Amino acid sequence: MTKRVAILLSGGGSNMVALAKSMTGDHPARPVLVISNDPQAGGLGKAQAMGIATQAVDHKAFGKDRARFEAALQEALLEAKPDIICLAGFMRILSPAFMGQWEGRMLNIHPSLLPKYKGLHTHKRALEAGDQTHGCTVHEVTAMLDDGPILGQATIDVKPDDTPDSLAARVLPFEHQLYPAVLQRYAKGDRTPVFLPTTS
Repeated sequence: MTKRVAILLSGGGSNMVALAKSMTGDHPARPVLVISNDPQAGGLGKAQAMGIATQAVDHKAFGKDRARFEAALQEALLEAKPDIICLAGFMRILSPAFMGQWEGRMLNIHPSLLPKYKGLHTHKRALEAGDQTHGCTVHEVTAMLDDGPILGQATIDVKPDDTPDSLAARVLPFEHQLYPAVLQRYAKGDRTPVFLPTTS
């Protein structure tokens, strides 16, 4: 049975595009909805161009009332009936109560080698720490920020002249490889982690 996937984003949607492009042929899943908390997010237009239904749930319309925002988000998701939710650059912290409703069905990609550097500014923090390697992680979402079982990692060597921007740019293509590989396995019910070879 084909799994239904909803993708949440806040920006340009490059990981969403990678995921959506992968869900063809004999892939066990298909994208059914892309949601953004920002009506101007570039990823919405990209999803529409790919024929995927979209919806904006503007967090600003709810002020500081996170519960109302999450209720609207939940309503949109329930209408789409996803089996799996992929967070792909979704820049809102969701409450444990919200995430509990989708426990075991939500994935996230994070630009660090978790458990290192949870939260923001991961590339800068890796450079400041003098790390020799860096990368990205796909994990199952739990109530704790950037926590949960690791389902895949891609690792690159840090170069002596790397900056936070250059490091981010070099990690991104590996995000686009890793996330689809993990999703394909996850949609089959296989939670065996995917580890891409270290790349310079």
